[in-house]
Formats: sequence, C-alpha cells, structure tokens
Amino acid sequence: MTDEKNMNHNNEEIIEKAKKFFREIIAENHVKNTEKLENIKEFKVNPFTHKYLANFLTGNDDPESLAKALIYPRVLGTSITTSFGQNLQTFVNTTLEGYGSTTTGMDIEFIDKLDGRKKYCQIKAGPQTINKDDVTTIRNHFRDVINLGRTNGIPIANMDCVVGVFYGTYNDLSAFYKNLAEDYTVLAGKDFWYHLTGDEDFYNKLTDAIGEIANEFDGTDLLEKTINQLAMQLQQVDGIDE
Repeated sequence: MTDEKNMNHNNEEIIEKAKKFFREIIAENHVKNTEKLENIKEFKVNPFTHKYLANFLTGNDDPESLAKALIYPRVLGTSITTSFGQNLQTFVNTTLEGYGSTTTGMDIEFIDKLDGRKKYCQIKAGPQTINKDDVTTIRNHFRDVINLGRTNGIPIANMDCVVGVFYGTYNDLSAFYKNLAEDYTVLAGKDFWYHLTGDEDFYNKLTDAIGEIANEFDGTDLLEKTINQLAMQLQQVDGIDE
C-alpha cells in the first residue's frame, strides 16, 4: 500500500511539474515568439505562393490576409513545436529530475513498472524527430551502457535500453525509430508513460493537465495586434499591395 501511495505521489508530482514547465517555458516563449512576428524580417516571403495562400485562407489578398497567411502557420505550428523540442532537456531535468541518470548518454533511468527491470533511457520529443545519424549515436550509447554493465558485473539486456518518445503511437514512428526497435526497446506516447509511471491512463492525465494551461493564455488580442502590425509593413513592400 505504501509503494502504491508513493507511486501516486510521484505521478502527481510529474503532472504538476509538467504544468509548471509548460506555463513558464513553452507558453511564455510562445508569446515572445509571436510578438516577434510583427516584423516582416522574421519571414522569408515566397512571392509565388504568398498571395495564393492568402486567398486560400480568407478569399482575398489584402495586407491583413497576407499577414495571416504568414503568421498562422508559425504561431499554430512550427513555433511551439520547435520550442518544445529545443526545451526537451529542460523538461527532462526539471519534470523528470527524480529519474535522472548518471550514465553517459542516458537521459533518465527508471524501474519499469510492468516488468520490474531497470531501464536506461534516452528521451525524444516525437515520432518523427530523429534522423539516420541519431540512430547511429543512440546505438553507440546503448552498446556503451551494456558494456559498462558487463564490466561492473551488472546484467543489462538489450531490452533494458529504451528510447522513450513523449507522444504518438508505435505506428506513428518513423523508419529510423523502427530500425532501433529491431534491437532495443522503443516506447511511444501512452506506452512510454505507462512503463514509467505504472498508470495506464497517465498519458491522458498528463495531456489533459497541460491542456488546462491553455485557459491561462488567451492570445486573441496578441494575434490581432501582431497581424495588424505585420499588415502595415506588408502594405509598404513593393509588389505586395498593388
């Protein structure tokens, strides 16, 4: 009963730290990055597609529509996705600090709540976030962990070397991840968080908790201001406003 109580406490702590991380790092950076977009120098405008996208979005290509066509993809897509990836190590060091690893090349170490074995884990943000070179690097780190265990008389199996992917499912994983999965353990999204916490529904609880942070950030006025400022600049650019 005590172990279950401790596990629940640890899981609740992860959720609260994740909310703090998202509020103070991701959301605040998102706001700052949005404010920068009122400057046309933040964009590389493609003159062949820009007006088409504005018309596709709003039905016209006036300066405000042109601004929206530039700003929306950044604000609602690449900006926050990039920010999360860039701050992944901060998430690991703060939110998952209780699982910190002292083993070179590993982000965290944990006792798998399903098989009871100690896992040596590298953390990745999403199912498409590694490339061919990353596969080689990860394999080398896992081989080093296994060899170190052998030297120290600690049996570490390939299955104990884990790539933990924060979100997505196994079917979402790129071919690079599936290449690693031929020899090591790759856990994505719900599966990763289940093995880490022992709570099969933890992934949903975590995403719901972070979703609550959205209620603290209404970007309507900021977006409107940013669009208006960029539209004023676009109106002055030769070839934009004819």
